[in-house]
Amino acid sequence: MYPVIRMYWQLFKHRNDPKLGAGDIHESTHYCLPWDLDIFWELNNGRTLTLYDLGRIPMGMRSGLFSVLRRQGWGLTVAGSSVRYRQRIRAFEKITMKSRLAGWDDRFFYMEQSMWKKDGTCAGHVLIRSAMTSKSGIVPPDRLMEEFGAPYARPVLPEWVQAWSTADALRPWPPMVSKDTTSPGPA
Repeated sequence: MYPVIRMYWQLFKHRNDPKLGAGDIHESTHYCLPWDLDIFWELNNGRTLTLYDLGRIPMGMRSGLFSVLRRQGWGLTVAGSSVRYRQRIRAFEKITMKSRLAGWDDRFFYMEQSMWKKDGTCAGHVLIRSAMTSKSGIVPPDRLMEEFGAPYARPVLPEWVQAWSTADALRPWPPMVSKDTTSPGPA
């Protein structure tokens, strides 16, 4: 079940925080609760992505994104992600999440988020590719920047973000349903 109460708590908690500019970091704290655990008593990998929502959505609120989306009738969707899990997060452990807009290209926004343990160890990191949508399809990110009314120059995406985006574009879609004879498999 989606953590609606936790989401509203984060929105309430950060409602009066200073406005964020493009690239500013939104920092939030969260706890790993019993219903976030997998069978190994650590934060479930799927729930990790849900918890990243709890950092990204308040970041969008603080940046003014949601005001623009409402005014224009646009939506927002995740169009891809790449996650690194590096340290276990156990029940009742407190984590600090850092979320920021890494940049954008002609079609997508790229958000970088990380989870940090109390001892300063980075437990995980995600790159989220997101698209704004309208009834006629994807809204170019530059169009959103016009709505903000401030001159935002498009930042150069970090090299690793560009490389991931390029590699992901090579992935076949729709996925192949027959056996792929070009990739090594079990002998």
